[in-house]
Amino acid sequence: MTTTTTLQAPFRYDVVGSLLRPASLKKAHAQLAAGEITREQEITIQQTEIKRIVEKQVQLGLKAVTDGEFSRSWWHLDFLWGLTGVGKYDYHKSYKFKGDHTRTDNAELVGKVAYNPDHPFFAAFKYLQSLVPAGVLAKQTIPSPTMLFRDNRSDNWAQFYDSWDAYLTDLATAYHETIQHFYDLGCRYVQLDDTTWAFLISKLNDDQEDHAKYTKMAEDAVTVINAALKDLPADLTVTTHICRGNFKSTYLFSGSYDVVAPYLGQLNYDGLFLEYDNQRAGGFEVLDQIWNHDDHKQIVLGLITSKFPELENPADVKARIQAASEKVPLSNLALSTQCGFASTEEGNQLTEAQQWAKLNLVIATAQDVWPED
Repeated sequence: MTTTTTLQAPFRYDVVGSLLRPASLKKAHAQLAAGEITREQEITIQQTEIKRIVEKQVQLGLKAVTDGEFSRSWWHLDFLWGLTGVGKYDYHKSYKFKGDHTRTDNAELVGKVAYNPDHPFFAAFKYLQSLVPAGVLAKQTIPSPTMLFRDNRSDNWAQFYDSWDAYLTDLATAYHETIQHFYDLGCRYVQLDDTTWAFLISKLNDDQEDHAKYTKMAEDAVTVINAALKDLPADLTVTTHICRGNFKSTYLFSGSYDVVAPYLGQLNYDGLFLEYDNQRAGGFEVLDQIWNHDDHKQIVLGLITSKFPELENPADVKARIQAASEKVPLSNLALSTQCGFASTEEGNQLTEAQQWAKLNLVIATAQDVWPED
């Protein structure tokens, strides 16, 4: 993990990951599915749009940029399907967002989980890296390994493993080797996106009957994440985004971080992106517990929503940063949108121009708060 001399990211103003898919890319995906264009033609369109949005992020002044997750349809499933031992199937159930529902794709174990040297995300990263100018980091986002705990994805683990702990060991190893390969390709900034903690907030607060089950899930999450991060190169920054669900401007989970704060404080990340765009997340009371008084760790406050186009009042955002600094030193805080703009290819309910305005607000506000940076 990083040290004080090598830490570059997260930056005072940072981008979570996904960006709105343009109409041309959505059309290309539909045409590919219908057999009207080849995979090579779809990739050409995809890369043209990635080049455009990378140039826009650099123009805005972001110090880390992503490919908008344009090479995937789902923020999590496309990555999981690329691991050895993980297959795709129709779950026949959608994810129940507030007021909407998703497609029914899912992932399941079809063998022992392992690192795949031919994972398609590696080629996608190499293209992103080829576009990024000097002085700007190519940020790679992938789902947390905990996403293979939930939603029936590991129900059949006993078909392939003698114990649950053996499965967790393989899962951590697969992630460690995957992250290491991103590093070998030149990546110095990886983010693990994770809805598991928000799921656990709801369960630990509301499901007292199965409280022990969800406590064990939290403990296993700490174990597998920290094992995946152990002994990674010192100049690699690894952060996480604690997501509460993001689909067509809706959400999945609510509740204060207080019940998961003790676990979040144990995670060996360089930074945590926390959603704080509305009252559903609670207050800042447990921020110091999540930060855990680690001078190397950054807390990135997601105070500006990516779900709706209305721009927040900069004075209000600055006041909330100041309130957070009562729990975590200002030098260990940063700012972002609360989530990405399109965790699935459908995207949130705002325009691309409104998306750029949101990111510009993040940058301008952070520059006012941390002028020395």
